[in-house]
Amino acid sequence: MSDGNSEGKVIVVVAPSGAGKTTIAHRLLKDISHLKFSVSATTRSSRKGETDGVDYHFLSPDEFQQHIDQGDFLEWEEFYNGKRYGTLRSEIDKQLKKGYFILFDVEVKGAVNIKKAFGDRCLSIFIKPPSMEELQNRLLKRGSEDDKTLAERLERAKMELGYEKQFDVSVVNDNLEKAYNRVKSLVQSFIHNNKVHSS
Repeated sequence: MSDGNSEGKVIVVVAPSGAGKTTIAHRLLKDISHLKFSVSATTRSSRKGETDGVDYHFLSPDEFQQHIDQGDFLEWEEFYNGKRYGTLRSEIDKQLKKGYFILFDVEVKGAVNIKKAFGDRCLSIFIKPPSMEELQNRLLKRGSEDDKTLAERLERAKMELGYEKQFDVSVVNDNLEKAYNRVKSLVQSFIHNNKVHSS
């Protein structure tokens, strides 16, 4: 948590699928005690071992729509399977008032909305692959993609890369250890009120 009564800040990490975002986000949470993960709301059913309010805020489709109508979400998105995910502003404000630094792992459009909402209190980091060819290789190595899904992910990655300039800083993940250390250093500087440089 932050020192004294000062409010926390927001850190957003975004990357195309296969660029290493989830690995980096998990390591940040493990290594930096000030960080707390943003718990999203979702219309999908809870899986075995998941707890409401810890893993997700599980909402019915009607409850989710009600929050949309009331303008309660910082960002939300509907995926091709019809399931919706979003971030409730009230939950984030609650944690920030306690002095926590909130880490978001969201889609690119949601990240842009969060940056707009929090301005200088938000550090937005875009993690990108060294090339589209390398991204394709990484996705193929997972072995979980059929041709259709792979094509969809690569198409989406191209769209996401178009948003790169709207982020505070971008980090190329050509070496996971190097990329992680760069991101960790950026986050620590931001937490301790130092200026973050994009170079």
